[in-house]
Amino acid sequence: MTDSSALDPEDRKIVTLARSARARNAVPEGAAVRDDTGRTYVAGTVDLPSLKLSALRTAVAMAVASGAASLEAAAVVSDVESVPAEDLAAVADLGGAGTPVLLAGTDGTVRATLSADSE
Repeated sequence: MTDSSALDPEDRKIVTLARSARARNAVPEGAAVRDDTGRTYVAGTVDLPSLKLSALRTAVAMAVASGAASLEAAAVVSDVESVPAEDLAAVADLGGAGTPVLLAGTDGTVRATLSADSE
């Protein structure tokens, strides 16, 4: 576990944004990504009858739709123990294989830092 106060301020920001998205929308997970210009994109789980997306894939899609060329980092707030391979692949597609993905619990405590190429 990583003390959130020990995180870089920009990483702490995306964890806080992801946590807020989860709480505000009452969804299982929240996510935030930061692009190469410092802009952030925040999303929650999408669970419609015809469309199901994780919060992280939704945040990556929002970044792409907004014209982001690359990602610097991503954060997921959830009670799950790992980030699915499809989610990591979406981050890697835009940010590259080494893009860090912070996995935090619902209290905002970072439990793991993965790279987008982790499985």
